[in-house]
Amino acid sequence: MSEDLKRQAAAMALAEIRSGMRLGLGTGSTAWHFVDLLGEKVAAGFECICVPTSEATARQAEALNIPLSDLETLDRLDLTVDGADEIDPQLNLIKGAGGALLREKIVADASDAMVVIADASKLVQTLGGRFPLPVEVNRFGLGATRRAVAELIEHHGTGGNLRLRETSPGTPFVTDGGHLILDAFFGRISQPEALSRDLLDIAGVVQHGLFLKMCKTAYVATPDGVKALTSGTN
Repeated sequence: MSEDLKRQAAAMALAEIRSGMRLGLGTGSTAWHFVDLLGEKVAAGFECICVPTSEATARQAEALNIPLSDLETLDRLDLTVDGADEIDPQLNLIKGAGGALLREKIVADASDAMVVIADASKLVQTLGGRFPLPVEVNRFGLGATRRAVAELIEHHGTGGNLRLRETSPGTPFVTDGGHLILDAFFGRISQPEALSRDLLDIAGVVQHGLFLKMCKTAYVATPDGVKALTSGTN
């Protein structure tokens, strides 16, 4: 999908914001376009205050002079705009390919609404068919946590594998919060709510990439233009 179409999707999401809003800024290649376009509006006098979901997004926003805050200062946000790795017909999501899933979920949960921008390749009928589910875990007790997640793959999934995410062979990927990520291949996830509960019951799991019933609208870039989707329309 061309960067031009991603930018068109970001522009559609930008139309939802109003002056004075408190915004959550997402992470990833499509969210990058939204932050860039927001920077243009801020340069023209648009007023907002934003909470970034990653250090990378914070650096981008700071370079564009977008006013930033945090959730200690702002207890609620009006809107979060972010990307997604998979989107099902009910607008449930898998997120976390960029490694920012914990902060993304905290920011989305603190928002009155969440809007997703993505390209058409992210649309699926059932979550888990294309991407692994990222599971953010504590460094301490990694072996025990990994075994527990593997048991859930056997229970909920199709016996897929489980990988510790690495930046290079032998070097684990470390999140902004200092945690590690297990990429869990569940296959098609038929009971996402139950899987969510079971994952969070594992003591070493910090959070996972299932974003359920959080997104209200998705702007999806397709070869025929940008489509606005609400629950049940895709």
